[in-house]
Amino acid sequence: VQLQASGGGVVQAGDSLRLSCTASEGTFSNYDMGWFRQAPGKEREFVARIRWNGAYSYTADSVKGRFTISRDNTENMMYLQMNSLKSEDTAVYYCAAAHEYHGGSFPAAYLYWGQGTQVTVSS
Repeated sequence: VQLQASGGGVVQAGDSLRLSCTASEGTFSNYDMGWFRQAPGKEREFVARIRWNGAYSYTADSVKGRFTISRDNTENMMYLQMNSLKSEDTAVYYCAAAHEYHGGSFPAAYLYWGQGTQVTVSS
């Protein structure tokens, strides 16, 4: 499966953004999906993940209550709704795919990665 993340941009603290991940060349519903982010000089960090059928999702404590992950298997799309953005959310955001029931909170669990989209939050 090929993935492409989009929707990043430059926003003010407190604003919202919705990131999208478009999947192609594969059966999207076969994959657990995740969002990760990486800030300059830091390791890639788990943000959120969602089961292949959307029945289960989990978000990191750092974004819980502000970010929501969702997916639409009919459109081969995954989303990350980001509200109440903070300067510390500034990073490149990546979407990733793992085989069903194998998605977790560590990058090594994911087989396919999108190219990333930059989110910059100014305070």
